[in-house]
Amino acid sequence: MLQSKISLKANIGKYEFNNVMLNAAGIRCATTDELTKVLNSEAGGCVTKSATPEPREGNESPRMKATPLGCINSMGLPNHGLDYYLKFAEENQGKDGKQVLLSIAGLTVDQNLEMLHKIQESSFNGLVELNLSCPNIKGESQIAYDFEAVRDILTKTFKFFTKDLGIKLPPYFDLHQFDQIADVLNDFPIAYVNSINSIGNGLIVNPETESVVIKPKGGFGGLGGDYVKPTALANVRALRLRLKPEIAIIGTGGIKSGRDVFEHVLCGANVVQIGTAFGFEDVKIFSRISKELSEIMAEKGYSSLDDFRGKLKTL
Repeated sequence: MLQSKISLKANIGKYEFNNVMLNAAGIRCATTDELTKVLNSEAGGCVTKSATPEPREGNESPRMKATPLGCINSMGLPNHGLDYYLKFAEENQGKDGKQVLLSIAGLTVDQNLEMLHKIQESSFNGLVELNLSCPNIKGESQIAYDFEAVRDILTKTFKFFTKDLGIKLPPYFDLHQFDQIADVLNDFPIAYVNSINSIGNGLIVNPETESVVIKPKGGFGGLGGDYVKPTALANVRALRLRLKPEIAIIGTGGIKSGRDVFEHVLCGANVVQIGTAFGFEDVKIFSRISKELSEIMAEKGYSSLDDFRGKLKTL
């Protein structure tokens, strides 16, 4: 099959992406220059840095360390504040056919609701990503591990929020956790879930210095890269089997090749986001992986992602 006949187009509901790949919130997306660079690449759109209501410095440095298998970070949500990203999203959503996903991550439920009210009243008409899974805020736990708290915030949100909302989730590890979160999410008009955020509270040790490698939280931080891919695939697969069909899934975690994207889509991902590897390689990663994915699809006789999405076989 000629690669020119292969389509990497994808969609989340009514939102169409000319490429299945996006950046993941948190890496190379903090400034409008970085976001514009992603929009001008082969990516299907961009995701903004997860915003808090006001600008935030984040945790002390060093707060990120690259490793042979990925990275560990405890950034603490450094960002320019919601107004900065909302203005960019309003001006660029749908421009040149590219989608802008506006990510928010309040430190409290009230902060999230405050930001959602502001977005509801704005002219932005794209997808909003509510991050309930940041593992790197000192003294704060992840809302998404408290299933009743998730139900509570979504109940409050959908009393006023009429725009399209996605939820960024942490990794779950027990099968009953997948059942519990799906039972909650299926009760709401959610556009998508993004799975997974980094695996929280890993620890990397430097044996030469006999020390941890990042400063915040005594060295504990979120893991990304090769470390997390099997967990990410498991979460995409488990959620696809449990969520109602109209809830799309964004697969995130451990993607650095066309094969990785293929596997995420095979497990059920509608769209994918690339974090750690994008940080290492910058926007050229989207063209490289597009070529690799197209080659895999050509070898297998697939012309579109729909040909194999969610069709993972079991033994």
